[in-house]
Amino acid sequence: MSDPKVKSNKRVELLAPAGNMERLITAIHFGADAVYLGTTAFSLRNMADNFTLDEVREAVSYAHERGVKIYVTVNAFMRDSELESLPETLKALEDAGVDALIINDPSVVRIAKRVAPKLALHLSTQANTLNSEAALFWHEQGIERIVLARELTLSEIRTMREKLPASLELEAFVHGAMCVSYSGRCLLSNYIAGRDSNRGECVQPCRWSYEVRELGSNGEYFTLISEKEGSFIMNSRDMCMAEHLNELIDSGIISLKIEGRMKSILYVATVVNAYRMALDGADMGIVLDELNRISHRPYTTGFMLDDGAELMAEDSGGYIQDYRISAVVLDYNAETKIAHIEQRNRFFDGDVLSILSPGDVSRSFTVRGIRNEEGEVVTGAPHPCERLFIGCGEPLKPGDILRQSSDT
Repeated sequence: MSDPKVKSNKRVELLAPAGNMERLITAIHFGADAVYLGTTAFSLRNMADNFTLDEVREAVSYAHERGVKIYVTVNAFMRDSELESLPETLKALEDAGVDALIINDPSVVRIAKRVAPKLALHLSTQANTLNSEAALFWHEQGIERIVLARELTLSEIRTMREKLPASLELEAFVHGAMCVSYSGRCLLSNYIAGRDSNRGECVQPCRWSYEVRELGSNGEYFTLISEKEGSFIMNSRDMCMAEHLNELIDSGIISLKIEGRMKSILYVATVVNAYRMALDGADMGIVLDELNRISHRPYTTGFMLDDGAELMAEDSGGYIQDYRISAVVLDYNAETKIAHIEQRNRFFDGDVLSILSPGDVSRSFTVRGIRNEEGEVVTGAPHPCERLFIGCGEPLKPGDILRQSSDT
């Protein structure tokens, strides 16, 4: 068994998801080297907030000022009618200074090379790249990085890397939701809800509770269930490779990708911070404690370790969640020890809040006084998204997150 503490001196990229501008700012605050996002068209996460082209330009400017790269997903399966507006979008993304496109459809490769030749092209995991010959084919088409299929093992990735030129980078998912289908290619949502998962509209029916029925000899159906809530026969576990980052790096992966463009600001902050801490050599016990605090399904290493890891969470269709977000820090006055915050969930004067700050997860404080922006004392629980001033005995930074145990 490998030592989980990261010892490699190789610089790898920590790639974080962003469903909107607030989550992008959060990902960067907590240590992401690059952020991937989708526009309001051509993305496989249409139910995320996503970015308009103007917002993409704002995101690129904000990220580049801080040395962070921006990758934009254009990975939907295209129809001819959509190709008419695609060149304009791709050109606008190039003009915005986007660092790379994450693509899937060969039509996007052809059009991007023609209308936006400065844009680097990364191949989406939806392309199901499983071997070196397929990787070389895509490299010949102009692909500079491949997001590998989730079905590969680390030993298979290592073998691929040995057969590929250094000019072709490899990226892999290391944390987040997994799909019961083959690298995300699923038709279940189409059949059940008429929403195409391959075009960004998946309703995640694999997470639903189902009943299995047996037709008895008397012609009546008998329901077979595994627990009182029903059977979760397609509900995959969440991936967590935090304990195996050395092996990932040694396999030749240069970008560690976190799933979650539809996840909350607390999820993005906690997971990005945990993996940043791991890459910076933090104790793995602290890292795993953090990853267990956020909303998640039971964890698995998926196919990575080639050891028959359990993939399906048949015992539970719900999430495990130990903490909820209380507020986001807007500013902090070190002299008065007063924090200006935006509340996200109920808390009261006298409650203990835990601090989530980059590389710093061990501090907490007792709220001493709550006032609104007009200076009036707030005696009850403030309304969500209200901006407040609270007494805080611990130093804070703008962008830090205050959280509270879900049992409180």
